[in-house]
Amino acid sequence: MFKKALVVVVAALVVAQAFRPDRSNPTIDPTKTLAAAARAPLPPDVATSLERACGDCHSSGTVWPWYTNISPLSWWIAHHVEEGRREVSFSTWANLEPRRKFKKLEEMCEQVEKKDMPMPSYLLIHRDAALSDGERQAICTWTKLEQQALGPLPPAPEGEGRGRGRGRRRD
Repeated sequence: MFKKALVVVVAALVVAQAFRPDRSNPTIDPTKTLAAAARAPLPPDVATSLERACGDCHSSGTVWPWYTNISPLSWWIAHHVEEGRREVSFSTWANLEPRRKFKKLEEMCEQVEKKDMPMPSYLLIHRDAALSDGERQAICTWTKLEQQALGPLPPAPEGEGRGRGRGRRRD
């Protein structure tokens, strides 16, 4: 019974190799990136930290290591990258509305402060992506400066942002 189950599992893994997710990176327009579109100067140390700790999932510059060729692991990793890019991509930062940028900056600070980002599962293999306390603080300091640099946000569309205190929509 065990041998049959093992054969079925191995066969399934072999067949799974024929079904690979898309691991391509969209073209990056350098004028649309976070570094280019930020209103507050992006300090080099913060840019380096964001690239190292966040770039694989939150940009179009994903580095796809050898193990991303192995299914079903490749499916899981590709899904995380797709989710990360959908949540926010530093490669298309300029395309975001100011209100959305404000919210994403707030979330960036919150998530690095709580050590929710980079994801613990990512840090298992990418130990160099871990952020020090100083790096987390520098990211948060810059996100607050960038929020201020966005200036006054336009009023939230009718029915949005009510009862939230600062008059800003919280997606």
